[in-house]
Amino acid sequence: MSYLDQFEQYLIDEKHASENTISSYLRDIRHFTEYLTASGIKSVERVKTQDISNFLKELQGMGKSQATVTRNIASVRSFYQFLALKGVVRTNPTANIKYTKAVKKLPQILTGSEVELLLSQPDCSTLKGYRDKAMLELLYATGIRVSELIQLNLNHINLDLGFIRCTTGTKERMIPLYPAAIKAVSDYCRLARKMLVTSKSEKALFVNLNGERMTRQGFWKLIKNYQESANIRKEITPHTLRHSFAAHLLENGADLRSIQEMLGHADISSTQIYSQMIQENMKKTYQKFHPRA
Repeated sequence: MSYLDQFEQYLIDEKHASENTISSYLRDIRHFTEYLTASGIKSVERVKTQDISNFLKELQGMGKSQATVTRNIASVRSFYQFLALKGVVRTNPTANIKYTKAVKKLPQILTGSEVELLLSQPDCSTLKGYRDKAMLELLYATGIRVSELIQLNLNHINLDLGFIRCTTGTKERMIPLYPAAIKAVSDYCRLARKMLVTSKSEKALFVNLNGERMTRQGFWKLIKNYQESANIRKEITPHTLRHSFAAHLLENGADLRSIQEMLGHADISSTQIYSQMIQENMKKTYQKFHPRA
């Protein structure tokens, strides 16, 4: 097994990293190793701090954004931390790399009316419409990640009590559902899912039109289609509903700790960005509408 394969397994088993993080790290490390090969460096064990600095300069020379360069540093640093842990290298060549963290952009959210417009797009006279309606309602009701959504099995939902059980790595959390989401999922299970699955042994809650578990790519396509049909100009990704869920709860008086639990954030600082976002929106509103601003 190559170091890259071992690193991937480490990210999954030990770090419990998200699919997005794993995908980004592996892509960055592949790019890094290609750079090493092109520079005549035959193995990752021989890399020195200057080699990494040169790699970062090349990224900057290619016009990569500060955010991309910063992410590459994090990827390479994590890779060498893993190699040091395994005894492949004695010292971490990234230890003395200095960099400026990219300023994080505040997440984009939908307004309440935009959420309602998006959720109204699926045509519930079709099997696909029932499924899509249930998926969108469930995302906004719970704020779960799309990777968590597509990994839900039938035994992870309890519609009688109105909650879902979301498991990520070794962590599990219970998230309540609002009535419209309960109805959408119930309608899907009762009227559509049994017509879509091709095997009685299929455990996945959400399946594609071939009766197999829905994929990230499949869900990405459908949400982009509904953005277009709703004529919403904001760029909507599966994470947009997660951000909107958190921001709307906070705007309506929910406490940060409760939102942190529902989102599954390990650190409260990840959740505090929504407070910052609301303050920024309030400031913009003040400056726009106060007669003396």
